[in-house]
Amino acid sequence: MSIILNEIFDMNPSIVILAGGGPAPGINTVISTVAKTFLKDNYRVIGLHEGYKNLFKANPKLVEMDFAYADQIQRMGGSALQMSRYKPKDEEFNTDFFVKNNVKLLVTIGGDDTASTANRISKYLAANNVKIQNIHVPKTIDNDLPLPEGVPTFGYYSAKEAGVRISQTVYEDARTSGNWFLVSAMGREAGHLAFGMGAACHYPMIIIPEMFYNTEVTFDRILNLVISAMIKRKILGINYGVAIISEGVFHFMTDEEINNSGVNFSYDDHGHPELGNVSKAHIFNTLLQKRISELGLSIKSRPVEIGYEVRCVDPGAFDLFYCSILGYGVKQLFDEGVSGAMVTADNKGEVKPLYLKDVEDENGKVKPRLVNMNGEKAKLVFRDCLQYLTPADYEAAKQYVANPEDYDFKKILNW
Repeated sequence: MSIILNEIFDMNPSIVILAGGGPAPGINTVISTVAKTFLKDNYRVIGLHEGYKNLFKANPKLVEMDFAYADQIQRMGGSALQMSRYKPKDEEFNTDFFVKNNVKLLVTIGGDDTASTANRISKYLAANNVKIQNIHVPKTIDNDLPLPEGVPTFGYYSAKEAGVRISQTVYEDARTSGNWFLVSAMGREAGHLAFGMGAACHYPMIIIPEMFYNTEVTFDRILNLVISAMIKRKILGINYGVAIISEGVFHFMTDEEINNSGVNFSYDDHGHPELGNVSKAHIFNTLLQKRISELGLSIKSRPVEIGYEVRCVDPGAFDLFYCSILGYGVKQLFDEGVSGAMVTADNKGEVKPLYLKDVEDENGKVKPRLVNMNGEKAKLVFRDCLQYLTPADYEAAKQYVANPEDYDFKKILNW
């Protein structure tokens, strides 16, 4: 059961857990594991609703966790603790909550913004002689936190698995109907999710921001990449297909490029375009249909958005175990006196701290991990999985476009 706290009745040492940003499969597994592990050592475990939005309020909404509550939520998708993207200003900081509740550890679950804010809070508390530890559990389906090579953020694999199931049915719909589909996948700054889903489904075109390391990201180049795949498939006698585009391409475009798209974006508290308010797939598909019409190509395409559908699915086997290891790791690092660090666990289950100071930029912002375009996986997929025009296709492509070189994959990207 859970108890909403209005006041504190004792001064037993406590830990507080909060979750920031958007949902990801496995949050409840982390919360459950951390709670059970600390309860075993007679700590009070306090869950904070609405993340940083409540942390510095006079009467925050809290939930005190017992073993039964922690055990009940362990396998569930979503988050038992209400989440928020709220980012407090420095002048909002105070020590009241931590002193009043005898807090010894602040456990934060989230992505880069949540981690950066935790780092700021840790520095503030230390400067005000409040001795607590802070350990961050890296969460995001985007897989874009700077963990060691090959170590995923939790939630990524479960979200990708759910996305692949949707993506496979989209590909079958394309074959059945003889149409093309443009899929837009979540990924605020990095293309891990789009890359993983597209590669798993053998999509003929995958477009992620990391591809554009030799040229600027523009709508024109994105459209030409999709058309390159469409023409290549026509040459192969295939009149259907799917292209997947990471929403992260928007974050590498100039304001002028985005404004010229005709879409008026609003921005969130962190200065990021609120992509959730618009359908990225619809934007790409509308622009593509206009370009196809101008070229006189007889191709139908439809938009598909894959995003919110995969954030709150039940965690899969990988994340159930991985998140449990991370939860145990929080207690291990706490007992070792670690603070101001993310908990990481490698494929062998070895837990190590990754200190935020080692991965932040000059402004205290945690630097995102991008898809490694020099890695073997990326090289294999972009060389052998995708279908696009090369110089050898120019002659055959002339029956569809007058200037095939404009749709040459490597020329578009300046590879």
